[in-house]
Amino acid sequence: MRKSSKKLAFLGLCTAVSMILAYVEVLLPPIFSAVPGIKIGLANIVVLFILYRYRVIDAALVSAVRIFAVTMLFGNPVMLAYSASGAALSIAVMAILKKLNILSTLGVSVAGAIFHNVGQILIAMLMLGTAELGYYLIVLTLTGTISGVFVGICGGIAIRRLPDHKSE
Repeated sequence: MRKSSKKLAFLGLCTAVSMILAYVEVLLPPIFSAVPGIKIGLANIVVLFILYRYRVIDAALVSAVRIFAVTMLFGNPVMLAYSASGAALSIAVMAILKKLNILSTLGVSVAGAIFHNVGQILIAMLMLGTAELGYYLIVLTLTGTISGVFVGICGGIAIRRLPDHKSE
């Protein structure tokens, strides 16, 4: 099998794993029942892994395919808007921070989680026409930091322990 075919197959497998993690997260009981919209972001473990092992575009494509597929299977167009806006801003920030090499994988993950929430709040403010939603970022920054730490730890373990398929 050619190198590009192996990479495509591996990225497809990663997309499937991220979809499974997104589905598993839907099955989990709400973490903070008093705080709507809070999720761990398990699928982002895969995105972080791809970001560090491959290229930014690969991480973005895996994320986009997962978001689209999960939305078509289990969601609605509003969910697509929130997920896509959050993921786009998150990946952009993580890619910049990774390139600058000023934070660890954990720090990049936390920033990604926080900016995922920022992207979602911005699209909500646009869709609902209210700037007051910005105050919700106080809560989301705290929960985003916690989930970003968890995703960063898991992603860091995957980056260190899973074999590198680029050179095969």
